[in-house]
Amino acid sequence: MIKIRLRRVGSKKKPQYRLVVADVRSPRDGRFIDIIGHYNPLTDPETVVIAEDKARHWLERGAQPTDTAARLLAKVGIIEEPKARKEKIEAGITTKPKASKKKAKAGVEEEPETNKREPKASITEEPETNKDESEADIAEEPEK
Repeated sequence: MIKIRLRRVGSKKKPQYRLVVADVRSPRDGRFIDIIGHYNPLTDPETVVIAEDKARHWLERGAQPTDTAARLLAKVGIIEEPKARKEKIEAGITTKPKASKKKAKAGVEEEPETNKREPKASITEEPETNKDESEADIAEEPEK
């Protein structure tokens, strides 16, 4: 299967991306078939340059864009905005915050609040005894 996806280039903490056509089995920054554009998220507004003829060529051949690549292709006007994304934009829904990586790596999970608030048994409580057994022990007296 062929995908249109981003390939990271640029230095540390200064990402730039190339929009490439690649096989799904190849790694993110590895082997690719064709470069169809580039994207720089750090400029204001973000820079998106895509060769429309190359993009249409690969889309006609069955290449599937990733979510981010589809957003960029829609921004340039090559494809239509996906329905799910349109609905989110209209509803004003933002992306949900990501979980902390430190907690995920450490495998730390918080206990549910119900466990934290349960009262613990006190030491002064007497163990429950069965009344029938104690009465039976008292009623029977050894015979002489």
